[in-house]
Formats: sequence, C-alpha cells, structure tokens
Amino acid sequence: MEIVPTRSAFLELREERHVMQEGFQFLDEKRLLLAAELIRQGEFHRQVKGRWEEAWRHAQATLREAVGRHGLAELGAYPAAAAAVRIQRRTREFFGVRLCQATMEVQSVGPAPAPLNPTPEARRCAEAFGALLPLSVELSAVEGNLRRLLAEYRRTERRARALEDVILPEVEETLTLIGSALEELDQEEAVRVRLKRG
Repeated sequence: MEIVPTRSAFLELREERHVMQEGFQFLDEKRLLLAAELIRQGEFHRQVKGRWEEAWRHAQATLREAVGRHGLAELGAYPAAAAAVRIQRRTREFFGVRLCQATMEVQSVGPAPAPLNPTPEARRCAEAFGALLPLSVELSAVEGNLRRLLAEYRRTERRARALEDVILPEVEETLTLIGSALEELDQEEAVRVRLKRG
C-alpha cells in the first residue's frame, strides 16, 4: 500500500483495520453457522435418502414380480391412474441462502381405466412407484439446500481467508511502517528543535 506517512493516514488506516477485523469476525461466525446448518441438512438428507432407497428397493422388487407375471410389453400398456399432483414448497432464508422444504400431494381425480388383465402384482408395482414420487420431491429439495449452503460456505470461507491471510496482514505491516516513519519524523523534529535552541 502506497500511503504517505501522516498521523491522519495512520488513524484512518487503524480505523479501517478495526472495521476489517469486525468483518472478519462476522464472516467467521457466519462460517460456523453455515457449517452447523450444513450438518443439520446433511443429517436430514441421510434420513430422507434412506427412506427413498428403501422405497426404491421395494419398487424394484414389485416391478420384477409384475414383469414376471405380465411381461414388459403388457405391463407397459397398463393404464395410468388419473391423478392431480400438487407440490407444496415452504422456503426460509438463512444468511441469504434460500432453504426449501417440498412435499407432494397426489389427489385422485377419478377412477383409472380398468386394465384388461388386472393382477395384484401390477397393482403393488403401481403403488410402490407412486410412493416413490413424494420422497423424490422431498429429496430433491434437501439436495438443493445442500448445494446452495455449500456454495455460500465456500464463498464465505474465501472471503474470511482473504481477510485473515492477506488483507489484515498487509494493513498491519503498513501500520507498522507508518508508525516507524512517524517516530523517525518525531525524532528528527526533536533534534531540529534542540539544534535551534543550542
């Protein structure tokens, strides 16, 4: 930093250092709170993912049974259920990061067309895959939260490290240089005053 060593420059830089230190403390606290929220969201993700994986394994098993009974072509011709899907989202802000919670509601809008060859295997398969959809919506919301939180954590980490490792040490070094220069000027002035008196 190119600064003329004056008392006003020294005081201004010292005030800037104080503001920067407060900024670093804020970023450091924000970093800790983001990390805690990442852990909470990660635990929630683990729970939802566990439920989703269990439902997925069940859906795969029912699909194998249904394909074994009907064959792939006949099962693919099964009529889809008539339903209306509604996704509800609740959002909240956490240090500027939008966190979302999503749920899916399926409402029947009438009976599905009757299949030509109805079987319990096909019905169980449809129910298993139907149960997988709401969990997928919930899982995608929490995965989005984790991505946004991680991006904000990394951004905050970069800023905090820049202040801690680069900017604040430069300001400290400049303050030390200005302080030394001011001491030298004071000593020179004191010598000049003594020489004028002598």
